[in-house]
Amino acid sequence: MTSKVALITAAGSGMGAAAARRLAADGFHVAILSSSGKGEALAGELGGIGVTGSNQSPEDLQKLVDLAVQKWGSVDVLVNSAGHGPRAPILEITDEDWHRGMDTYLLNVIRPTRLVTPLMQKQGGGAIINISSAWAFEPSEMFPTSAVFRAGLASFTKIFADNYARENIRINNVLPGWIDSLPAREERRASVPMQRYGTSEEVAATIAFLASEGGAYITGQNIKVDGGLTRSV
Repeated sequence: MTSKVALITAAGSGMGAAAARRLAADGFHVAILSSSGKGEALAGELGGIGVTGSNQSPEDLQKLVDLAVQKWGSVDVLVNSAGHGPRAPILEITDEDWHRGMDTYLLNVIRPTRLVTPLMQKQGGGAIINISSAWAFEPSEMFPTSAVFRAGLASFTKIFADNYARENIRINNVLPGWIDSLPAREERRASVPMQRYGTSEEVAATIAFLASEGGAYITGQNIKVDGGLTRSV
């Protein structure tokens, strides 16, 4: 059986890189996009394809998709990670920075989803998994642009699921809380009911499940991986 193909954006380090490693371990061919060059190095380590570029560039995203299709013939899974958007007191965020936040936390999903959906339609299905944030529904002033646009991402995800679930194209968001790719602070650890930071590998394991046949009946969901930190409906 031919291995399936996963594209992972913004995956030079942290949760995106952990997702790439886990999917490769599960037998996926991986194509990795990152702006730092670390993604290309990781792809080489994993026997995949690496592109140094931005998930804010339609041309770079198209290059990633084209190289994967040329080499392996399909795109079965898309994992959308993100960098860090602007942070400031809520009324001090400029129009320019709000637009940067939208690019970082919302259009980072919409752009590649536009590219892979027609491919997934032709091949009879696929899975899109977006790394969002535990604060999408219980927003924190620490992460204003992230919270605002990832709440928008939740709406986009539900509308996409309404339109494409019948074609076996699934889309879900993973909502990490305090993860070990962030600087450790005691007050943050203490705020988590499990009394610890999560690991990038734990987030990657959730992504891998959603990419697998075990997640085949899950779409349009926002799945928290935060040690019980947020518990809103």
